[in-house]
Amino acid sequence: MKLLGVGPFGSIALRGLVLGLSALASGCHDSQAGASQSSAASSASATPEVKDVLLAGVDTSPMTPRERHAWSSLVSSVLAPCPDVPVPVAQCVSEKRACPACLQAAKWVARAVRAGASESQIEHAYRDRFDPSTVRTFAIDGSPTRGPDDAPVTIVEFADFECPHCAAAVPLIDAIMQVHAGKVRLVYKTFTLPFHTRGEPAARAAMAAGVQGKFWEMEHVLFERQQHLEDADLERYAQMLKLDVPRWKADLNAPAVTDTIAKAHKLGEDINLKGTPSIFINGRELDVENDESLEERVAAELGVPPITAGPPDDRSSEATPPGSSSQHP
Repeated sequence: MKLLGVGPFGSIALRGLVLGLSALASGCHDSQAGASQSSAASSASATPEVKDVLLAGVDTSPMTPRERHAWSSLVSSVLAPCPDVPVPVAQCVSEKRACPACLQAAKWVARAVRAGASESQIEHAYRDRFDPSTVRTFAIDGSPTRGPDDAPVTIVEFADFECPHCAAAVPLIDAIMQVHAGKVRLVYKTFTLPFHTRGEPAARAAMAAGVQGKFWEMEHVLFERQQHLEDADLERYAQMLKLDVPRWKADLNAPAVTDTIAKAHKLGEDINLKGTPSIFINGRELDVENDESLEERVAAELGVPPITAGPPDDRSSEATPPGSSSQHP
């Protein structure tokens, strides 16, 4: 399977759906990690004949007649993402039921159909993406956080300080935190890929800065200066952030820092992460190989229209990220 990079983050063609749907490969990847894919052909469906449907907010004009019929069949059969709305997606959208994710689901199915995925592939991937039973629960385990603990949306990001795609995601996540201030919590988990030799020392530098309340400031500096992560560079950044450098050095290998990094990495392995950044919104992974943006997902969770927002203007290393609060080991 060809592993695809992130173009601008969150706006990528659906080639991954054609290649398998369940193996989402985005950003930086471990070249040894791969997912086996079934080559079985899709079996004939016994779905009853359905008339083509039209849903407000879903543009089906680029579809061929076959694609439109396949999409109509799917949205008329798969259930709405909200467990308290037990009707098909098409009915949910047309009747304006209390489930904002229904329109998002209908658009998702449309993109999958246009990408050439079979109905059985789409049904399988739909369950992974929208079924309430697939929601993951993540323990904080000392990981740094930003935003209120009781925010209605929690973003969990697994990132590697040497991954360029993770660096590209930083201003976009900052924009989300700023646009939806007070409504989003960000949980950061380090997941260093084996071929990134300076990723873990950088993670330790950030966690040690977190002990002094400056994880997010250090995180921004490290991603901005990603090509310079040697020990001397890391110490210079600690000085730049006016940390107590002797204390910072002692904390680099402190048991609490080591434990937090180890737990985050084990969690990533347990859930079979294949690359970074891997981002989960309220327990569901952001499908970065789909044409779905982080803002769309967050807005859908909040039940509000998506807002077009660029990255914050001020990304000064000295500035505290908007709405930040640091939880450290």
